Amino acid sequence: MKNILIIGAGNGIGLAIAQQHQTDHQVYAISRSSNENFENLKAQKTVMLINASPLQNLEHLPEIIHGVVYCPGSINLKPFNRISIQDFSNELEQNVLGAINIIQHVLPKLKKANGASVVLFSTVAAKIGMPFHAGIAMAKGAIEGLAKSLAAELAPANIRVNVIAPSLTDTQLAAPLLNTPEKQEASAKRHPLQRVGTTADMANLAQFLLSDNASWITGQIIGVDGGMGSIKG
Repeated sequence: MKNILIIGAGNGIGLAIAQQHQTDHQVYAISRSSNENFENLKAQKTVMLINASPLQNLEHLPEIIHGVVYCPGSINLKPFNRISIQDFSNELEQNVLGAINIIQHVLPKLKKANGASVVLFSTVAAKIGMPFHAGIAMAKGAIEGLAKSLAAELAPANIRVNVIAPSLTDTQLAAPLLNTPEKQEASAKRHPLQRVGTTADMANLAQFLLSDNASWITGQIIGVDGGMGSIKG
C-alpha cells in the first residue's frame, strides 16, 4: 500500500484520482472545498485535510510519501488586454508556486520511498496556443519547465516527475463552457476524437504514472486531449 498525497481533490480530476486510489492505497486528500463525494472518501481509509493553506496540514503526513498529485484548476479566460497583473499573479500562485511549496515540503518524504512519483497538470493551450488563454497558458508553461528541471534533478533519488496536459474536460470548473447542448457539441467537434475529456481519462493516466508500471518514465509532458495537441481532425 502506497501513501498518495493529492492536492485539489475536492472536485473534478483530483477527486477522480482520489477515488481510484482509495481502495488499494492510503490517500491524503487536500482541498479548499468539500462535497458529498469528497466526504465519502472517509469510508475508504482516506485522511482528508481541508484547509485554505494546505501546508498547515503537511505535518500530519506519514514519514514516507510514494506519490504526489498537484491538480488545483482554474479557467479564467479573458482577452490579453483585460488580464490584470494580479490575474497573472494569481495564476502563478495557484498553479506554480503552490506546487513548488508542496513539493519542497514533502521532498524528504518522497526520497524515503525509494521510488516516488510526482504528477503535475498543464493544459493543451500551453502547447498549441489559444486566444484568451494567456494567463493559464503562461502558468502551465511554467509548470512544464519546472517538471522537466525537477525530473532531471531528482532522478538520482529515483523520484519521477511527469505532467498531464488535458484539453477541455467535463468538470464543474468547465461547466460554463459546456452548459448547453450546443456548447457541448461545438466543443466536441474541436477535437479529432469528437468528444471532450472526462475525469476518468485524466485519472487513468495519473494512476499509471503513480504506479510502478511507469517506473522508467520521467520528464514527460503527456497530452490527454483527444488529439487536439498533435493532429488535425
